[in-house]
Amino acid sequence: MNFTIRAAVESDFEQIVNLFKEFAAFEKVPERMLNSVERMNIEKDLFHCFVAETTDKIIVGYVTYFFGYFTWCGKALYMDDLYVKPEYRGQKIGSTLIRHVFSYAKESHCHKVRWQVSKWNDPAIAFYKSLGAVIESTEANCDLLLDCVNLS
Repeated sequence: MNFTIRAAVESDFEQIVNLFKEFAAFEKVPERMLNSVERMNIEKDLFHCFVAETTDKIIVGYVTYFFGYFTWCGKALYMDDLYVKPEYRGQKIGSTLIRHVFSYAKESHCHKVRWQVSKWNDPAIAFYKSLGAVIESTEANCDLLLDCVNLS
């Protein structure tokens, strides 16, 4: 299959949001997907994404990321999500997307790339380990949805 990797643009947002929904369902937490095209348009300056697009302009995968600063190493790229539609898996799209992010991080003078993987996702864990990633088990995510809590 022929596909290209490119930076996402605003006209991609509808397709990307649909992929976000698919990814949330794949992760078994569809109720957590609260984003929308409208929100992405408002917050577009914060949204960084590469997409895998077929020759007929269908986005079949994406990787989202942002830059952060980690006290122990300095500048880093945090890869938020990597997703490929199930019917397009096994065609090197995911590995091409992740290697693109790694190259971009290096070009951007980052010292590391960090991301998460679900403990139940054995194929992803094996893939990440094959790339040389260290899968930590000492920390857990802490999320507080600010839209859903009263902080006063």
